[in-house]
Amino acid sequence: MGKFSTPIFPTPFKTILIDDEKLAISRLERLLAKYENTFEIIGRAINGDEGLSIVETLRPDLIFLDIEMPVMTGFEMLSRLTYLPLVVFATAYDEYAIKAFEENSIDYLLKPIETERLDKTVQKLQNWQSATNSEKPNQFDENLIKMIEAMRPKKVISSISVKTGNKILLIDLQDISHFEAEDKYVFLVTLDGQKYLTNYTIGILSEKLPNPPFMQINRANIVNTQRIKEIEKHFNGKYQILMKDKVQTRLISGGTFGDSIKELFEL
Repeated sequence: MGKFSTPIFPTPFKTILIDDEKLAISRLERLLAKYENTFEIIGRAINGDEGLSIVETLRPDLIFLDIEMPVMTGFEMLSRLTYLPLVVFATAYDEYAIKAFEENSIDYLLKPIETERLDKTVQKLQNWQSATNSEKPNQFDENLIKMIEAMRPKKVISSISVKTGNKILLIDLQDISHFEAEDKYVFLVTLDGQKYLTNYTIGILSEKLPNPPFMQINRANIVNTQRIKEIEKHFNGKYQILMKDKVQTRLISGGTFGDSIKELFEL
């Protein structure tokens, strides 16, 4: 995380709401309407990618931010910002993280948000605003984000759900050849050559998928190592990997992933 621009806090706070649940945004907007002297809502976003763009463009004083979102998590979004407003997390995130947030002067609201708890957030923001610069603690830094990420339970998944028309399919991990990112989307590719859009980022998949057999080989690909047919040395410590899927996909590993591949396959 790099250096951030520092916002100036007028009254009311220019505010952006970021949540992948439209109903959650609508409910929060209704709750905030009670505090018209504190919040001026200037934008909304339904995922981290939209949030990143709108925050950098509108440069709000404050954002209400969900954590678990498709495309990009709230933490991933924060790590990419160059302009950092005040952040209030509004999420169903597990309660064990509350103390970490509160001790670092970041507020945290559990869904469904209660009016009484929101009153405390407003008071906290008003106290922040009235404090002198020397009294304002650092809101958070990269170490805090890493700490909270480390506290997250690693939920190992046995299948991936994907939408196809009006149906939801559950794809067994053993039937998956690899995952591939294209722009801001991540696709699942099965052994029989089918390709499905997922709701995960490569970063989230690398945490959730069992390792082994799944391994990230570059920034855009995670492979099922049990479905690799052939590995060939490439240039600059990279490897060319031939998969066992129907079209025998060829993938090139990233330079920084070469050592992991070499170690796993004793190359």
